[in-house]
Amino acid sequence: MNHGVSRELSLLAFNARVLTEASNHNRPLLDRFRFLGIVASNIDEFYGVRVAGIHDQLVAGVRTPGPDGRTPDVQLALIREATALLTESSQESWEELVGELRAAGLSLRRWVDLDAAEQSILTERFTREIFPVLTPLAVDSGHPFPLISSLSLSLAIRIRPHGNGETALARVKIPTIVGRMVQFGNGDWILMEELVAAHLDHLFPGTEILDAHLFRVTRDADLDTVEDEADDLLEAIEEGLRQRRFGSVVRLEVGAEMPRELLDMLLTGLEITENEVQVVEGIIDLTVALQVASLPRPDLRAERWQPITPARIAASASIDAPKGDLFQVIAEGDLLVHHPYESFEASVDQLFAQAADDPDVLSIRSTLYRTGATSSIPAHLIRAVHAGKEVVVLVELKARFDEAANIEWARRLEEAGAHVVYGVAGLKTHCKASLIARREGSSIRRYVHLSTGNYNPKTARGYTDIGLFTLNDEIATDVGVLFNFLTGAARSSAYQRLLVAPDHLRRELRGRIERLTEQARSGAETSITIKVNALIDPEMIESLDRAAEAGVSVDLVVRGMCGLLPNPERHAARLRIRSVIGDYLEHSRIYRFAGPHGIEIYAGSADLMERNLDRRVEVLFPLEDPEVCRRTEEILRVLLADTSNAWALQPDGAWERLADTGVSSFESLRKAAISAAQA
Repeated sequence: MNHGVSRELSLLAFNARVLTEASNHNRPLLDRFRFLGIVASNIDEFYGVRVAGIHDQLVAGVRTPGPDGRTPDVQLALIREATALLTESSQESWEELVGELRAAGLSLRRWVDLDAAEQSILTERFTREIFPVLTPLAVDSGHPFPLISSLSLSLAIRIRPHGNGETALARVKIPTIVGRMVQFGNGDWILMEELVAAHLDHLFPGTEILDAHLFRVTRDADLDTVEDEADDLLEAIEEGLRQRRFGSVVRLEVGAEMPRELLDMLLTGLEITENEVQVVEGIIDLTVALQVASLPRPDLRAERWQPITPARIAASASIDAPKGDLFQVIAEGDLLVHHPYESFEASVDQLFAQAADDPDVLSIRSTLYRTGATSSIPAHLIRAVHAGKEVVVLVELKARFDEAANIEWARRLEEAGAHVVYGVAGLKTHCKASLIARREGSSIRRYVHLSTGNYNPKTARGYTDIGLFTLNDEIATDVGVLFNFLTGAARSSAYQRLLVAPDHLRRELRGRIERLTEQARSGAETSITIKVNALIDPEMIESLDRAAEAGVSVDLVVRGMCGLLPNPERHAARLRIRSVIGDYLEHSRIYRFAGPHGIEIYAGSADLMERNLDRRVEVLFPLEDPEVCRRTEEILRVLLADTSNAWALQPDGAWERLADTGVSSFESLRKAAISAAQA
């Protein structure tokens, strides 16, 4: 059977590309630990979301093949096989990195290798800091198997009371509140689980400890909230968050040395089968690598990039506006900002801060998808409410893994008096848009910000995104229509310039691809350049495939999942697909269509996935100002010239790393940001 590209296997292949950065000796040591930790975290999410969904299909008796031609049971088998290879490579990377860290003076030690003085120091610390937060739980006729939260690391312990031959099971959760790394001496460290395991006699006095082995469960992390039945969506999401910690188990990680008897006890207690077991040869839960990456050793990590204040914003600074006048800058012409090369705080955050304090600003409308717990933008909006401005905020409560932060900001905004809405029933609001109405003389002008990234200062330092500031009246009108749709004031839409999903984005993208396809068949020179996080929508895959076959030159920069394969027999060399993995997470989405009648460029929040085109509110916005277009074309050109961080997709579905000739898009774009600021 000729299978299509598996979405899940493509996602695992992306993580394999990320993992290679952990072995990239051109990177400082702690940065390499960070890539290893990112992969471990990604795989946890992959199991909690993607594998959990396939697992649910299997439990429900679904046997029909998916889009890739594989049934759920076959998909799970292939996923386990690919994950095992990725886990093995991750453990090899961990061993290599720990060895290099030892050479740098930070040794990971084993308890049995410590001398008496070192053990005494750690025992005293255990007694003082760790023992008070541990809760030993026995499993017997009077104590049922405990509820074990998702992704928590635990010790399964077989104990036998002195004078009693009956073996019992006990569990101790490894605490996370004090971190997984316990440092001592001159920088040496030991893993928390090993320190706890060495002191189990403190926890189970009067018993014989037969053995102790680590295990970890991953549970279904999807929130099954039925909006139509939820009287209060806020409360429904909160309840879903509580349930997420104890959803159905989709993975049990155990060490290779765990005895069969103990494993059987866990399988029985967790009510799962052998199929959910993943045997780990090495360290269970390698997200600890992220803690290692945060060690206070600046000599072992790359110097942190300081985002540049865009030149036009810096030039607008005055005594009255020491941080610049965003309204003046936007009034002078469209402004494109490119994060993290250019500062989020000096542009986006400053716009909200200025709008909150400006007495001429009448209203602010904004969408908040992933705000982050420490974002200052909701605080600016609250200040705007207190200043008497009308504030309308769309808070997406269903933004996976950011639900808690979004709930907190939604409550605070509502308490302040902002009008908070939670979006359109049945759709997740993923677009990033703001509309500010300001009185200027006898008229009201509408300032717009549209972005490919979230209103989140943390991700703006690590994700590449572009944002547009504009006074364009047609775009402002469209954004107003969009907000009326989101607040429920209007169910009909008539957009002039924006491409909006699920309204007409799919149709408009397909139409542009098909027009260029027909023009190519007629002999015209045409090209398509698209940069997205994922390309797995069947219709878009087919349209781009036909375009390349017809003669359109197609360049795709796809960070993660990609369901389209180049076929030299049909596409010649016209279809080129690459993935750029490196210093920052490539997150911006850019669409460029070029034909005999000119060039169109759009940017926005939408990837080429069914969920983005059909089940989310997404926006692509046009880029038309000559300088904005020049900069966007330059971003695409630099990405397509990268050899240091780029991978090319091969006809057989394998990703092949390009020969490194020293051209890094990240370095080129940092230099461009500095040059622009100096100019």
